[in-house]
Amino acid sequence: MVLVGKKAPNFKAKAVINGGEILDNFSLEQYIGKKYVLLFFYPKDFTFVCPSELHAFQEKIDEFKSRNVEIVACSTDTPESHWGWLQVPKDKGGIQGINYPLVADQSKTITENYGVLFGDYFVNENDELEADGPMIAFRGLFLIDKEGIVQHQLVNNLPLGRNVDEAIRMIDALQHFEDAGEVCPANWKKGDDAMEESFDGVADYLSKH
Repeated sequence: MVLVGKKAPNFKAKAVINGGEILDNFSLEQYIGKKYVLLFFYPKDFTFVCPSELHAFQEKIDEFKSRNVEIVACSTDTPESHWGWLQVPKDKGGIQGINYPLVADQSKTITENYGVLFGDYFVNENDELEADGPMIAFRGLFLIDKEGIVQHQLVNNLPLGRNVDEAIRMIDALQHFEDAGEVCPANWKKGDDAMEESFDGVADYLSKH
């Protein structure tokens, strides 16, 4: 499912914020018109690649905030599971110190609406409900602009951790386009030349690079 260019699916769910406070009605809508959102899904609490990603985003939290971006993480675990994992120190495999929101998608509806649920439910020949997968989230990442439109998405399989610096690069590219009206070529990073969105613009850029 490609959501780029479309309205990001809204949601309300329980979430753990500030490293330990459980909210009953955390919503994406609170950010619309105010902030960019980097929403990322991870498979499960108390696993292996996941804490490395959660800590990597936390380590760059000031860079995201300086760009007016809120980080929101989501898995299909319960809020109590999130809370419990937050009590475990980093050197014991835990995520203590993470203070951005961790959404608890217990119903799996958020994960499904973003197209990153690993598996489907089906009814077998005995009229019994079954699942053909683990029913957890792939490693999806969605950059949502201040109007609530998805501008970038990335989905990795379970063993493949994401690059936080690349997520920041995509935010910089989007904000440069919004501010300067220039498009950002391959491997562009903040401070590099961009290009005018025209035949003359691309010819000028390629003649110099």
